[in-house]
Amino acid sequence: MSKIKATEAILSDNDRQALANRQRLDALKLTGVNVLASPGAGKTSVIVAALQGLDGLTRGVIEGDVASSIDTDRIRGLGFPAVQINTAGGCHLTADMVRQALDELGLQGPGILFIENIGNLICPASFDLGEHVRLVIASVAEGDDKPTKYPLVFTLADAVVLNKTDLAALTEFDLDLFRTRLRAVNPHAPLFEVSCRTGENLPLLRQWLLDTRCKQTH
Repeated sequence: MSKIKATEAILSDNDRQALANRQRLDALKLTGVNVLASPGAGKTSVIVAALQGLDGLTRGVIEGDVASSIDTDRIRGLGFPAVQINTAGGCHLTADMVRQALDELGLQGPGILFIENIGNLICPASFDLGEHVRLVIASVAEGDDKPTKYPLVFTLADAVVLNKTDLAALTEFDLDLFRTRLRAVNPHAPLFEVSCRTGENLPLLRQWLLDTRCKQTH
């Protein structure tokens, strides 16, 4: 049986484009935030809450979705620039998709660019898009076992958001167990326990985004 020797990483093309995206964002003074979560965890709601609380900065969104422009329409309706990427079944965004979206968006900093990835806790974790930080969102409606079942995406997170905390009393979600499971795979990422419906703890998340932006630009 013949063997083919791999001399270059499979994702090398993506990684080169991701580096170019990051350098482009640096030149534009934009902090790139890659937002990852499973479907229904509240990615768009968290992004909207952040957009509405970061006055004084340029803000924009690249929206990834399998189909439809529902989330992009919502963000544009609030007055923020957004570009839609439909993957037609693809389970993750790639760095080249983000490059094309940046061309279309034409955003100039200083500010923050949110990239809402496809709702999926597996494939998006492996693709560098050129972001500066990764924000991983879970919700109490999904159960407390996500960090254990999908460790890679939580391991690579720069921060974790636990959304829909106002629903905790209606579920069997074990907050202490979630914290323990998260710390087993990522001891250092800050955890923000928020409710986009009530606004609980969202100012803390916005402040982390501002602090992260300051560290990236200095």
